[in-house]
Amino acid sequence: MQQRRNTTAVKIGNILVGGGAPIVVQSMTNTDTADIDGTVKQVIELARAGSELVRITVDRDEAAAAVPHIREKLDKAGFDVPLIGDFHYIGHKLLADHPACAEALGKYRINPGNVGFKNRRDTQFGLMIECAIKNNKPVRIGVNMGSLDQELLTKLMGENNASANPIPNYEVAREAMVQSALASARRAEEIGLSADKIIISGKVSVVQEMVAVYETLSKRCDYALHLGLTEAGMGSKGIVYSAAALSCLIQQGIGDTIRVSITPAPNASRTEEVLVAQEILQGMGVRSFMPMVVACPGCGRTTSTTFQSLAEDIQGYIRDRLPTWKEEYTGFEDLTLAVMGCIVNGPGESKNANIGISLPGTGENPAAPVFIDGAKAMTLRGENLGALISEFQGIVETYIEEHYDRK
Repeated sequence: MQQRRNTTAVKIGNILVGGGAPIVVQSMTNTDTADIDGTVKQVIELARAGSELVRITVDRDEAAAAVPHIREKLDKAGFDVPLIGDFHYIGHKLLADHPACAEALGKYRINPGNVGFKNRRDTQFGLMIECAIKNNKPVRIGVNMGSLDQELLTKLMGENNASANPIPNYEVAREAMVQSALASARRAEEIGLSADKIIISGKVSVVQEMVAVYETLSKRCDYALHLGLTEAGMGSKGIVYSAAALSCLIQQGIGDTIRVSITPAPNASRTEEVLVAQEILQGMGVRSFMPMVVACPGCGRTTSTTFQSLAEDIQGYIRDRLPTWKEEYTGFEDLTLAVMGCIVNGPGESKNANIGISLPGTGENPAAPVFIDGAKAMTLRGENLGALISEFQGIVETYIEEHYDRK
């Protein structure tokens, strides 16, 4: 993995983005922001899951008026997670008409393609930047392929068509995204917003196109970059595509903050996007968020489902205990657990983990050796899965108590 790009550091509330700081995880609510209690509830849920920044939609007067009340309720509940206001079309008006909203937000997100049209574009963009300067707030200039500045795109397409060596249209669109973001950032600096108040993003829904856009941005500027594969989709498709795109860039040292834009199932928790983002970063070896469970995939030697049930239970147990461990201990996030299903790789993987259990495969001796930091510590026996799970959980709790410092 290449060393991280040395981008300009941006402070958002108590969170540092860029400048060598750890890559920050962010997410977005899907509540109606005017629903104060509903939005507060979801922001808290996302923050508890590990979202370090949370974006909310500010699309009309009722939403803007709700923002300071949301901020107040979050503060009273003990959640200082910065809120990012997502503005389109009338952001300049909402910020001007609702100064308490402008003050309560930790950052403004501006889409150059939706800030205004024709002669109003520069004026309305300038008003938003002036508001950011007045309130000492950073801005994300977020360009999306789906809402790209059509005047700029038409201009570049015309120039390309007239060229003796035209390039493919998708490359022109990619260049339009980069130019839109950088021109807007330069304009913001001309108005008076300093570089340490600017973050840039260029979101596309196609993996290779997104990678190419960010590679180009990283070569042409030193602004902090927010990464995201927009509209990644549902389920495994959204997770896999997001992981592929983000990992390509993170491996090159590109990216200061990320969001995984997967579509949740109806009525499902919004926190899945936070967990996937954390797992991408942890899988890349960039950050540790929680103990890691190494689990056997299963084969013809593991016809019993015991190891599957134990692995599933331990994974859920870790998630349930995580908030408490975070309050009580430091450093436990690097803990590795192994739940293996037979003698082939079981003992070896178990020895490589902090805590590992090698369950018996088909036809093997009905015993489960447990290894702690490479040494065999005990052997668990018995047919009762519930008792086995309880014993293993107790081993994990004891290890954390004995090996990690209390706060």
